[in-house]
This record gives sequence, C-alpha cells and structure tokens, in this order.
Amino acid sequence: MLRVTEILDAETYDALGNFVGRVRDMYIEPADQPNRIGRFLLSRGRYQPLVARYTQVALAAPGVLRLNVPEQALEPFAPDESWLAIRKDLLDQQIIDTHGRKVVRVNDIELNEVHTNGHVELRVTYVDVGLPGAVGRLLQGVVPPRVIRRIQQKLPPRVIPWEFVNLIEPDPLRRVKLRLSSHRLAQLHPADLADIMEELSPDERQAIITSLDEQTAAEVIAELDHRLQAQVVEKLPAERAVEILEEMPPDEAAHLLAELPPETSRDLLEELSSKGAREVSEVLQFSEGTAGWLMNTEFSFVGELATRDEVVAWLRHQELNPDQLDTVVLIDAQAMFAGTVSVGRLLLAPGEQIVRELRSEPLVCVRPDTPEQEVFELFDKYNLRSLVVVDEEQRPVGVISVDDVVSRLRGRG
Repeated sequence: MLRVTEILDAETYDALGNFVGRVRDMYIEPADQPNRIGRFLLSRGRYQPLVARYTQVALAAPGVLRLNVPEQALEPFAPDESWLAIRKDLLDQQIIDTHGRKVVRVNDIELNEVHTNGHVELRVTYVDVGLPGAVGRLLQGVVPPRVIRRIQQKLPPRVIPWEFVNLIEPDPLRRVKLRLSSHRLAQLHPADLADIMEELSPDERQAIITSLDEQTAAEVIAELDHRLQAQVVEKLPAERAVEILEEMPPDEAAHLLAELPPETSRDLLEELSSKGAREVSEVLQFSEGTAGWLMNTEFSFVGELATRDEVVAWLRHQELNPDQLDTVVLIDAQAMFAGTVSVGRLLLAPGEQIVRELRSEPLVCVRPDTPEQEVFELFDKYNLRSLVVVDEEQRPVGVISVDDVVSRLRGRG
C-alpha cells in the first residue's frame, strides 16, 4: 500500500538508469478506468515536461519511480481537461462522502499496487480524510517515509472507499468528470444532498445543481433554505431554471419565485408552460401566511359515487407522484367538496364499495384566506395528513399536506 504523497515529487529514472525528472502530478482517466493512475507528469528544470503512461512504470516506491522504457519513449505533456489531476483536483480539496452523506477534506490518498504484464499499476483505493494523512503531510520531507509510516500506524484511521467519493467540480467546462461522478449524488436523498450543499461555496453549489437532472435538481432545491433556493436559481441560465421550476409542485415553485427579484420572477413565469404558469399564479395571488399560500394546486379528485375499483383504475392512468399520493378528494354532482379518502382505506376496501362510504370524518376544509395558524391548529386537533382548501362555492382549489405544514414551521416554506 502506497500513499499519493509518497509518489508526488518522487525521483524518476528510465530503463537505462537515467534521471528523467520528478513526479509533479498524477492523472486518472475516468473515461478509461475510474480508479487507475493512468499518467504521470514528469518535469526537470527548464526541460519540457513529459508524461509516462501506466504501462511504462516498472516500480513505484516511496520517493522513487522507475520506468521500463528509455526517456525517448515518453510523450510531451499535453493537458486534457477530462483527466482528474491528483494534486490539483483532489489533495486538500473538499469532496462529498456519499456513504457518510457529508463534506470532507482530502489529506492523502491510498494506492494499491497491481503487478501485471511487466508493469505496475497504481489503483486508488481509499481517500484519507483523517489524522494519519494530515500528519504525513506535515512530516513529509522532514523525516524518512518509514518513520512517518510508523507514526501513522499508531493514529486512528479515517478513510473513505474511493467508490463512495463524489467530486465537487466548480468548473462547468469539465463536463466529463461531472457526468461520470454525478450519478452517486442523484442516489442521495434530496434532503441529505441539500444539507451537504449548504456547507459548500456558491460555486460548488452551482456545480452540483448543474450535474443533476431536472427532477432531482428540483427535489434538492425544494429542500434548501429558501434564501439559498433563490441564490441557486438566480445564477442558473433561464432555460435551465424554467426546466427545474416545471418539475416542482406549483406551491414550491411559487414560493421560490416570490424570493427572486421581481423582474427575474416575471421573466421565468412567462417562460413556464401555460399550465405551469396558471397553477403557479394561482398560488402567488394569495398572501404569505395564509392557507392559499401553503396549498398545492395539483391534487387528485373523484366523484363521491364512484366505486373503489373505478377510482383505483382511474388513478393508475394518471401522471401522479406516488410519494405525494396520500389522499383523494371527493366531490359531489355540483363539483363541491364532499370529503376525503385516504389511499390506505381505498386499497383495503371491497372493489364495489362506494368511495363516499370510505371518507374520513369530520369533513374539514378551509378557505384560501384562512390564517396559517388556524391551519396548523386544525392539523394538530384532528391529526390530519392533508387539508382541502375550497373557494367561495365550496369547490376544491388545493390541498395542504402535512409536509407543507412541517416545512413552514421549520421556516423553509
């Protein structure tokens, strides 16, 4: 097992024993092999820097690199932005530990030697984010490597397997690295990723949002503090911002637009689809601190005289988010509010049962101008999971979920 800091600045000799230069950096080529050191940057005084490929390395040891070819076989250095530079891009940089769901700083990197076909490959195995790596960096060049290793062995290790590492790449031009690493970010829960983003710089936050698909980006932005939501979206290209807003529930999109400068908000609203703009505008017309401000205008409603089987069949053919489908709203022949049915009761009922017979009691609803404090009290009094908002004619116009209430109480809505 080697450490990156033991190879960086190591003296390098070719197959004839001639001094070629020192290792100034090492590169991973993610598109080729995501954990192999594919190239070594070698420099010597005023000479042109050279590059040794992994197949040209015969031996790697602390402070020494030996090649299996003469110096003439090495290529002149030509930078490639798709490469991941160990010294430039990893050491001392912040990364995301996707397993531990936190931001950490890289102190050192552990390498495994693989001997194959007459050469040595160095594979990245762990990222050292603990005391051993920090101490090694501090003592490097002061005491011999063997002494440093003895000291490190006495310290508690803190490492992250390379497969759980996700890079934070603020440079938007380095798309290759972003595409190769962002899939791990998308696997995190949006709330966890939002917590991570709140620890990062503005440029790093933008890099993460840029690397995510629109749906995931929308879910993550919804979990951010509302001030950060505005900062992130305001820096996005208008087209990208609109795509993300289209993926958000109307109430969340409306709250976000309300935090943006009026001109920016107006421009983005004009670019939304006609359906999206209409739904968002319905929420924006209400004052903050009211039921209308909290409600989501996307909800499922059915006639109260439908059977359980008819409702389930209808729901299957709708474009619904299963995670948000908790309650179905009932309406009568005049499209007036007639109650609600939980999806749990619906699924357990006989197929021929009329859904009106399954509705929850008591029938509770509020008007859009109802103060939010009254909404909170109703949720608490009746242990509600959702609350219907009706207009002057008692027709449902939106639904407030318990998630909306919790987010508002936490100061995020």
